[in-house]
Amino acid sequence: MGLLSAYWKKHVLQFVRPSGTSRGVLTEKPSWFLCISDITQPEVIGTGECAPIAGLSIDDVSMIETKLDQVCEHLQQRKDIHTLELSGFPSIRFGLEMALLDLKTGGKKLLFPSAFTQGKKAIPINGLIWMGDIPYMQAQIDDKLNQGFRCLKIKIGAMNFDQEYTLLRSIRDQYPDIEIRVDANGAFSPKEALDKLECLAQLKLHSIEQPIRSGQLNEMAWLCEKSKLPIALDEELIGIHDIHAQYELLNTIRPQYIVIKPSLVGGFAAATQWIQVAQDLNIHYWITSALESNSGLNAIAQWCATMDNPMIQGLGTGQLYSNNFPSPLCIQHGFLYYIELRRNNEIYQIS
Repeated sequence: MGLLSAYWKKHVLQFVRPSGTSRGVLTEKPSWFLCISDITQPEVIGTGECAPIAGLSIDDVSMIETKLDQVCEHLQQRKDIHTLELSGFPSIRFGLEMALLDLKTGGKKLLFPSAFTQGKKAIPINGLIWMGDIPYMQAQIDDKLNQGFRCLKIKIGAMNFDQEYTLLRSIRDQYPDIEIRVDANGAFSPKEALDKLECLAQLKLHSIEQPIRSGQLNEMAWLCEKSKLPIALDEELIGIHDIHAQYELLNTIRPQYIVIKPSLVGGFAAATQWIQVAQDLNIHYWITSALESNSGLNAIAQWCATMDNPMIQGLGTGQLYSNNFPSPLCIQHGFLYYIELRRNNEIYQIS
């Protein structure tokens, strides 16, 4: 790779409908795109998405543009990228890794060729249900099930627990065979968490993500030991890059699952490291996108397909946004496909 040109641009994604989480309601989501090219082939541009989530990512969003300026200057001066200090900006680490991979493979947005990108294999995914009033959540659930999803991920913790429990019980009564995962985003207090988990366990749910806030290691370890409902760590992984600290965290808490979000943990190499640590400790995992645009989602889906993880993954097609980018991804009957779908034994292109 010769002399590089690098710049960034910002794009604010607009939600089609305000989306509720335990941290509040989201109406827009900014992303920054790092664009890198070799000056001898300026038409070939590698693009990477830096997609921090305010209040969740460890990135200082107020400083992200300053840091991106430094990254661009660093690249253009042909300095070793490994000397960049990006531990506090995992979203930029993800975007930089993505952009360099894209440039290396010709700027075609084909970062991880596989049977998936050849249209020969699909990724099973969950249908995500956003928080809202009960009729809104029920409408989402009905829609996802009508689309053929066999696994639902339902965000809980923003409303009265009894109401949420009643909704979940109704779904389980109507659909005894579907897989239901819930995500509390740390909404429960340590004192109340076990009682709530015991109630939820009666519904034969698959798992619950992050029942209490991250950083409460002893409390989380106790919950993982006592709870009849399997627990998945999510926010708990953010900001921990040292492999020894990762082993210590997972060995202390001993969760049943971890949830890998490449743009929040610092890229594909960082995500792969987390997976290796988990596998060494016999902890299972699945991969999830984190409000990226179709650009970042495309890269994550391609990487996910190379991991050959049989579990249902947490990936979507960016249908949340009204001003998203074109995508080669498509959902069909609860599976994510790339470029081509086989319908009536014929291959056709997805626009």
